[in-house]
Amino acid sequence: MNTTPLVWGMLHGPQRQLVELSLAIPAICAQQVEAGKTQIGLVPVAEVARQGLEIVPGVGITCLGAVRSILLFSRVPWENVRTLAADASSRTSVQLARVILRERFGVGPRITAQQPELETMLAQADAALIIGDPALRIDPLQTPYEWLDLGQEWFSLTKLPMVFAVWAGKPKLPLEELSELTRDSYEFGKARLSEIIASEYAQRGISHELADQYLRHYIRFEIGPQEQRGLETFFELARLTEGARL
Repeated sequence: MNTTPLVWGMLHGPQRQLVELSLAIPAICAQQVEAGKTQIGLVPVAEVARQGLEIVPGVGITCLGAVRSILLFSRVPWENVRTLAADASSRTSVQLARVILRERFGVGPRITAQQPELETMLAQADAALIIGDPALRIDPLQTPYEWLDLGQEWFSLTKLPMVFAVWAGKPKLPLEELSELTRDSYEFGKARLSEIIASEYAQRGISHELADQYLRHYIRFEIGPQEQRGLETFFELARLTEGARL
């Protein structure tokens, strides 16, 4: 759900005449960019570093503090986490979980990819990482497990925004043109948040109230100097600096 305002103009506004839009989760977008099937995609920042992609400035997916849609659960004390079951649909979130577990608790668990079903994940691992709509459908306060919001944990660690995904593609992009296109699409969506929330919340399996809070307060979309600092810090702490084009 967090990508919706970014592409709303490309779906319903003037920008739809300018693009051929393919909707996919960020991890799939990264694969399409790497394979040369699309010029740019909304790509996890971990993939930006791995592929050495060029970032289109302006907008992306960020947070400043709690994000609500990236939750880490544990059935054991955090210092005893040795295995982590992760929803692998966001490679950045997996790297963020590694950073937080290492920096705060001194552990480096073995990570396996699992479908995002909390009880099944925790039957097979000490901890579980759930992101996106599946995380929004869980009320962490109603579970018996220890849990962390990784957006809040990142802010507590660095006092900086966390950037999860950006528009990016292979080097030598027409950056000015693409920046204008992606920002205009976002501005079109930003002006229609109430419409987006009303059309999306039920099919996502969450309440109207949570959808409203999420898109208006938890998730952020504009990338400025502070977000750039947060991105650079993430690359450093996740040891992803080499190959990144900022």
